Amino acid sequence: MTSANSIPQSTDRILVGVALMLGFCLTAPLLDVAAKLASASVPVGQITAARFVVQCALMAPFIWIMGLSLRVAKDQVMVLVFRSLLLVFATFCFIAAIRVMPLADALAIVFVAPFIVLLVGKFYLGEDVGPRRVGAALVGFVGVLFVIQPSFAAFGAVAIIPLGAAVAFAFYILVTRGLSRRVHPVTLQFHTGLIASLFCIPALIVAHGSGSDLFDPVWPTDIALLWLLGAGFFATVSHMMMTYALSFAPSVTLAPLQYFELPVATLFGYLVFNDFPNTLSLLGIAIIISAGLYMIHRERVTARQLVTERAVPPI
Repeated sequence: MTSANSIPQSTDRILVGVALMLGFCLTAPLLDVAAKLASASVPVGQITAARFVVQCALMAPFIWIMGLSLRVAKDQVMVLVFRSLLLVFATFCFIAAIRVMPLADALAIVFVAPFIVLLVGKFYLGEDVGPRRVGAALVGFVGVLFVIQPSFAAFGAVAIIPLGAAVAFAFYILVTRGLSRRVHPVTLQFHTGLIASLFCIPALIVAHGSGSDLFDPVWPTDIALLWLLGAGFFATVSHMMMTYALSFAPSVTLAPLQYFELPVATLFGYLVFNDFPNTLSLLGIAIIISAGLYMIHRERVTARQLVTERAVPPI
């Protein structure tokens, strides 16, 4: 029998999770805004490095305050390295894209990542995925093509770069699934920032003086330094919000809310850069959101069916 206090307590936890997820959707686009502003005078590689250096610096005091151990099992080390490299690549591709593309267009293309996760789960990992969810994933890819087509016409091959970010982020999600159950979220964020920094900083040192507009570091102006710090700060805050949101509420409850990030990014893109998706891109964004929400709906239906089947005693 359920006590009178248990239901409100559970509801309170879910509301906290929802609030944190909405906080993620509001702060994650600010990372993109700061990175795009910085890209006007700072190379993409330097912005990518700053994002992880700041994350590492911000997480370090929390490791000490919370008394967390930095030790990880030997079998987790290479997984952590691989996870960090995936995020470095995804971050680099996305910043390289938004340097010239509107935020909403690039982000909409990256939102194909959940569909990639689903298809990899079905065809490579052998997960049980029904034809309706596969169909929704394919429809989502069609939506991405609607966004890429006008972007390709306007910006050239750079419009395809967000697909690289989407693929890398999809595999980042798959790797994180296993690690999140074995490593504390704060420790995981710290190690990600540290490992990524250890790869990014030497790359910038090697590129110094090369003349590459993507990698050759520059001494940032005061305002550019502010944007670099902002990119790292909002990246850290937003990802911690999402991580802790998942500890308060089920992923099936929170997943639909993540699509709120797209209209927020569209609004920020318009207010800060006067960028707004054209009609074809808006149609593509609508298709991606609709396909994603339908896929989440099917996951809920499947989960309920499994619970019902387990609850029915065998005859």
